[in-house]
Amino acid sequence: MPIASRNGIAFHLQELGEHGPPVVMLHGLLVGSLATWYFTTAPALANTHRVLLYDLRGHGKSERAKTGYDLATMQADLGAVIDAFTDEPVILVGHSFGAVVALRFALAHPARVAKLVIVEAPLPPSNLAELDSFLGQKPEAMAAALPEALRDAVGRKGRQAAKLVESLRFLATESSLFADLGQAQDIDDATLATLRCPLLSVYGSRSSCLAVGRRVGRLIPHAKSVELDGGHFLPVEAAGALSAAILEFARG
Repeated sequence: MPIASRNGIAFHLQELGEHGPPVVMLHGLLVGSLATWYFTTAPALANTHRVLLYDLRGHGKSERAKTGYDLATMQADLGAVIDAFTDEPVILVGHSFGAVVALRFALAHPARVAKLVIVEAPLPPSNLAELDSFLGQKPEAMAAALPEALRDAVGRKGRQAAKLVESLRFLATESSLFADLGQAQDIDDATLATLRCPLLSVYGSRSSCLAVGRRVGRLIPHAKSVELDGGHFLPVEAAGALSAAILEFARG
């Protein structure tokens, strides 16, 4: 489990693959970690690409930062991770809030992004019903409120479940995450329409974010839009179909 300092924070990083275009993959908030991709899409993608996964600040085995969950800081984290990984334009893949960070980074730094995959990006994050349902609950209630497939993936009991509850407790009660999310702003239509890199936009047919996916497809004509059977947590709920879509897009 390599740990490296980036942007003043100790991040847990994992690299897969030795050859091919570079890919950086970002997970979602609260229950996400680099395992979101490590046990799904990343190994197959590493057959033809160099893949970098990292735990976002405060998540997984990265440093439990009390602040810095605003989009500007998270973009700076991503930039620092990319700079240390490669000087080539990267393929960015993000789920949920990680997808919002990736999208904003691609808009701000178009020369650094070769392709972009957004999976269930909520715009703005505070409008995501699945995330709002966590607010105000105790960590144990947050864990119990997860969809069944996700509860199975992160562990229902034992050490894994205890680690999840402790992580949720820290993020909910000792960090600025919820306050920072509350300040997040939408990306206006005119700005979204300026995205020029190839884009794969993936949303679940039963997700509260589906309208966002259709908006992205309408505003960015060159985007490839895919709807999969599932809700917000597609890396778990539709792992095979999602991986197939990402692999086809990255290798195309």
